[in-house]
Formats: sequence, structure tokens, C-alpha cells
Amino acid sequence: MAVAHALAAGIDFERYFRWRRAREGDPFYVRFPGFGAVLFTGTAEGAREIFRAPIDLLEPPRPNPIEPLVGSASLILAAGERHRRDRALLAPAFHGARIRAYGELIRDSAVGEISGSTSESSPAWRPGTRIDSRAAARAITLRVILEAVFGVDSHQRRAEYTAAVAEFLTAFSGPLMLVPALRHGLFGYAPWDRFVAARARLDELILADIARRRAVTDRHRGGADILGMLLTTSYDDGTSITDDDLCEQLRTLLVAGHETTATSLVWALFHLHREPEALARLHAELDSAGPDATPLELAGLPYLDAVCQETLRLHPTVPIVLRRLTAPFTLRGVALAAGDTMGVAVPLLHTDPAVWDPAVWSDPDLFRPERFIDRKYGPFEFAPFGGGHRRCVGASLADYELRVVLATILTRVRLRLAPRYARGRVPLAVPHNIATGPHRSIPFDVLA
Repeated sequence: MAVAHALAAGIDFERYFRWRRAREGDPFYVRFPGFGAVLFTGTAEGAREIFRAPIDLLEPPRPNPIEPLVGSASLILAAGERHRRDRALLAPAFHGARIRAYGELIRDSAVGEISGSTSESSPAWRPGTRIDSRAAARAITLRVILEAVFGVDSHQRRAEYTAAVAEFLTAFSGPLMLVPALRHGLFGYAPWDRFVAARARLDELILADIARRRAVTDRHRGGADILGMLLTTSYDDGTSITDDDLCEQLRTLLVAGHETTATSLVWALFHLHREPEALARLHAELDSAGPDATPLELAGLPYLDAVCQETLRLHPTVPIVLRRLTAPFTLRGVALAAGDTMGVAVPLLHTDPAVWDPAVWSDPDLFRPERFIDRKYGPFEFAPFGGGHRRCVGASLADYELRVVLATILTRVRLRLAPRYARGRVPLAVPHNIATGPHRSIPFDVLA
């Protein structure tokens, strides 16, 4: 029975979770094979209880499906004092002034993809061209993260990383993520063997960059990129991060920092090109900003901001937030013991009728950016990047990048959804390694 429920959740997460809530109320349990039961909530009250729970009561659940991807030292999986120290080390890299400094880089990456000048394999977006939106979005966001994190600006090095990242993510298949029993080698021929080899090749690139930068970094100055900053930053006790731990933190930023934003960009383009009025309103706002608007000015446009927030409301890239308890706790009146796991089902939270009242805003399933024009939502009502002390450390970069790239694309080309996607049901969202996204790529035709 648990396997059947897990399969149903994997095929159509949102429909399954809504069915469970309609049948059992909130909160409700879901059992996962090899992982155990999770008590889920999808209400603002439940999210408040989880995100405000004492820090020392919470840790990431283990075994964790993405641990082979990011590594046990990753900030995503760290707990307790280790999490506090590593977050304090990484957080300054994502503060406002540093993020704003990447504006030109973000815009240039989008312009380079549109013009075809930054990749031999990507054609220019000329009228009549059909664009694979997922591949294009990944190419843009990977270029941004490679330069922002590693300072990679040479075509050859970028090509090496691009190939290694693609191989790494492709090798980590759904079965490997969901069935830990498959994580065993078979004389170099098993899927796990191929994944381990791909991870080693990616780590070889990262460790080589760490060694090269350690040899030349001025210890009295931070670098312009995130790696340079981390190499000149120490923990509270004066010690520095080890190369192996730094490699896993950088691998996490590399994987999570491009896949999630790329997915959000695809969804934003998809919904805008199914809603002519929303697209026209955004075009008018961008036209009013003018061709010389800076990335910072673009990111501050109110309707563009609303479009991006509505996209994240409908399609949070990480739809489940999980916490394992180290001591007893009560969630929504249900007593939990140490070792139990609780979670927020973010798509349920983002369509909760108590917040997204259909009588005021129309059906919560519909794409309506106007929801964010006249109202601000609290962190327990709208949580696309999680919440509490474990909220995504790179959320500000993801927000900024999504706005600048979307604005850059819409001011330079006119697109049309391929006919099969222009009408009908919204594609299912399925797991893609660290994020969830459309189950297949969504193509666009370039009109002008």
C-alpha cells in the first residue's frame, strides 16, 4: 500500500496531496518506502508551527533522497551547530550588494543565449526558430552560476563544466533518488557506478579550481565571485573550510543554483504565453521602463515582480519541506516523537482557500499575478524557498535572476507557445534531480 501511495504521489504530486487532504483533513500522514511516515500540513497555521519550531528540535531527514547529489557536508543536509556555522560562512555571499553586482552578468547571459554567441550548440533565436525552453533556461542559469560562483568566463572551461554537470544530473535517475537499495555498484556497469563516476569528474573540476584559487588568492581581500569570498572567510574560531567540504558546498550551489531558477523561468514563460492580458500588461511595463533600464531597475518593476511571485506560488521548485524531530513536538494537535518527520506540502499551502480566497482572487489554480499587486503575504502563507532558519540561502539570487532574465527575454524577442501547449491542461510537474518541473520540455516558436 505504501508503494502504491508513493507511486501516486510521484506521478501527480499535487493531485495526490489534494486528494489526501480532502479525504483526511489537515494534517495527514504519507508513508514512503524505506523512509517512513511523514505528517504533512498545507495550512499557514501548520507552516507557522514548523518554521517557528525551536532550532535544536529540527534536523534534515535521513536517509535523504538528494544526499548523493549534494553530499553530506552540504548546507542543505547539515544540522545543529554545523548548520549554524556553515550558514554563517555562506550567507554573506548572498547579501544584497553582492547579488546586485551580478545584474549585468545575468543580463549578458540571457542576451548571449538569445544571440547564440555563447554556445556553439545553441542557435540564435531568429524568427522561425523553435526553442527548447528547458535547455535554453538551463544554459542561461548555468552560465550565471559558473561565473558568479567560480568566476568561470572562458568558453573552454565553461564547456567542460557544462558537459560534466549535464552528465552528473542525467546519471542521477529517478530510481536512484527514490530507491536507496539501488545505490550499489556492479563492476562498473550499474547505474550507481555511472553516477559515482560522473560525480567524481565534476568534483575533479571543482577541486582543481579550489586549488588554483587557493594558490593565487590574496588572503586580505575577498574575490568578486563566491569561491573567492569563501577562500578568504573563516569560521568563528578562525579555522577555514576544508577543500572537501568546500567542494560539496560548491557542488550544491552549482546544481541547486541553476536547475531551480531555470525551471521557474520555463513556467513563467509558459503561463505568460497562455494569458495574453498578463503578457500585454508586462510588455507595457517593460516598455515604460525603457531600453536603458538597469537590471536593478527591471527587478524592481511591480508587475514583473508579481508575475515571478505568482509563478513561484503555482510552481515551487522544491514542493516539500521536511524536518525530522530530535525531541517530542506537537503539530496541529498531533503528538510526534523524537525521530518522527513532519513537513509542509508547499503546493497545498499556496492554494489554501483560507489565504487564496476563491471569492476574491478566483480559482487558486489559475495564473493571476494581480494577487501580488495589492497585498503582501507572510512567510507562513507564501514559502517558495522554505522557511525558518533553513530557508534557502540563495533565495535572493534566485529571485533577482528570474526577474532579470525574464525581462531580458521579453524585451528582445517575441515568442509563441507551440500549439499543443497553448491550450489544455498545464503539464505535470515531476522531480528533476533537486527540483520539480514540467515532465517534458515546453517548446516556443520565435516570431520576431
